[in-house]
Amino acid sequence: MTDPMNAQPDILVSVRELFGIDSDLEVPAFSWRDEYVPEVDEAYRFNPDVTLAILAGFTRNRRVMVQGLHGTGKSTHIEQVAARLNWPCMRVNLDGHISRLDLVGKDAIVIRDGVQVTEFQEGIVPWSLQRPVALIFDEYDAGRPDVMFVIQRILERDGHFTLLDQNRVIHPHPYFRLFATANTVGLGNLSGLYQGTQVLNHAQMDRWNIVAKLDYLPSEEEAAIVLGRVPSKDTEKGRALIASMVAVANLTRQGFAAGDLSTLMSPRTVITWAENCEIFRNPALAFRLSFLNKCDEAERPLVAEYYQRCFGEELDESWMREATAS
Repeated sequence: MTDPMNAQPDILVSVRELFGIDSDLEVPAFSWRDEYVPEVDEAYRFNPDVTLAILAGFTRNRRVMVQGLHGTGKSTHIEQVAARLNWPCMRVNLDGHISRLDLVGKDAIVIRDGVQVTEFQEGIVPWSLQRPVALIFDEYDAGRPDVMFVIQRILERDGHFTLLDQNRVIHPHPYFRLFATANTVGLGNLSGLYQGTQVLNHAQMDRWNIVAKLDYLPSEEEAAIVLGRVPSKDTEKGRALIASMVAVANLTRQGFAAGDLSTLMSPRTVITWAENCEIFRNPALAFRLSFLNKCDEAERPLVAEYYQRCFGEELDESWMREATAS
């Protein structure tokens, strides 16, 4: 991209051809890639409804928030849509260390012609606003209140951004796009699973045009993703092993939904488990090191029961082992 300030999408692509979704929608895209375009992950599986919501953000400049449990691939979903559109993308994690100055900008001492001078350096928000960039605020519900109010103004469709230090108003680039991901929908840590999340200002939540919910994939698709990450398991025996792993993960999710467990296995954890199987050559040991040791000690016998149901093998943490020993 030779002139980012003036660049704009130059082609239209078919959603049906690019994403395999039954839709006549055509989306603007770039015919070239620059350094800010994410790499394409061929193993990624798209949720049709969430993909259409994200594409509406790119096509119609809607503010889109993707909400879901951890490990569902919320941020990656947006990045992979951007990757296939060749759309530059910047991802900002709103952790506790992100300050207003990081977003807006600050004065910094730089060297010009051998002389130290004070110069204003733009933060990520004004920098992105002036370019055809998809800006993703990751972990949106973990942001500090003073930081969140900086974002509120640009949530408007034509949200101009005022740099008070510069007495300058920034008008957004016609192809600037704004997205966010969150574990909750701004209601705080109701389940106890996401410590550090904030109750968000309702006036700010109201400014998001689209809120899409991303759930875990069907078992077959999740297994396909794991095989894509660990291709050495793509054998008859390996596929059976992965299917059993996904079955254990689904049982932990059902246990969490029923209130029996305080944690669950995400697809990311299943991938980690499969990778650790390659290291230790022992599914039970890899399971213990990847997930079981993260569980509450009182819940481990139940998790061990899930493992026994899917693998037909008792773990040391199992109730059956304890009963036999006594």
